[in-house]
Amino acid sequence: MSISAKAFDLGKLASARSERLGATEEPTDEIPWPQFTVSDLNFFYGKFQALHDISLIVPTKRITAMIGPSGCGKSTLLRTLNRMCDTVPHTKVTGKIQLGETDLFKFSPTYLRRRVGMVFQKPSPFPKSIFDNVVYGLRVDGRISKKELKEQVEQSLRRSALWEEVKDKLHESALGLSGGQQQRLCIARALAVNPEVLLLDEPCSALDPISTAKIEDLLFDLRDQCTFVIVTHNMLQAARIADYVGFFLSGRLIEFDKAKTIYQNPNRHETEDYITGRYG
Repeated sequence: MSISAKAFDLGKLASARSERLGATEEPTDEIPWPQFTVSDLNFFYGKFQALHDISLIVPTKRITAMIGPSGCGKSTLLRTLNRMCDTVPHTKVTGKIQLGETDLFKFSPTYLRRRVGMVFQKPSPFPKSIFDNVVYGLRVDGRISKKELKEQVEQSLRRSALWEEVKDKLHESALGLSGGQQQRLCIARALAVNPEVLLLDEPCSALDPISTAKIEDLLFDLRDQCTFVIVTHNMLQAARIADYVGFFLSGRLIEFDKAKTIYQNPNRHETEDYITGRYG
């Protein structure tokens, strides 16, 4: 049963998405190559269990959105994918996560976070120049010349659709940028080290609609270069940009499928209740 009319006209969103991507770029029935394979994952903050038996495959070079009410575990899952949860005391993980074909926990956190970058909900530029923000990770790596640094700054800012707006003020403070520009700068900073994956935790929640549209366009433009996993409370945003969607509730993955299936013909009544606004 199609439920899209009960909440919003998904047909219009799907048509607009296909027009932007081209029909041949929509997900097919063929299973994409796994970027992450999560198996029987449980996560504990002390005695509190935040994730229960999570199993899913995050496909490579696709946009995967995690949706669900606050406190459902979606951000916790996101942070396990680059081991940011390691920084929280008294936590425990059981189960398995693979990056490609390798156990995630066999990588050092530093190496892993070069391959799996992260952008947080609130724009978080360093109190440095725009230039120094972008090259921060490259300088930590220490294997790039000054000429290459300049080239990488321009490339990263172009990839984040920010170059034309900041090219004449690269040595000015990043804190003088607007919120939307700061968030795109954080994306440029993450992209500068050429990660395989970029995790985004509510990246547009503090932004106006114009800035949000720029971020969404950016993800579309980069989806053939990088795997994106985004946590969002915005139902329309997930419908607009995601190839695949996972719905979380009370620390459990209720349903995971192609976005079109989740929004038009979900298999679980909990999913239908949530996306049509009847949850709670």
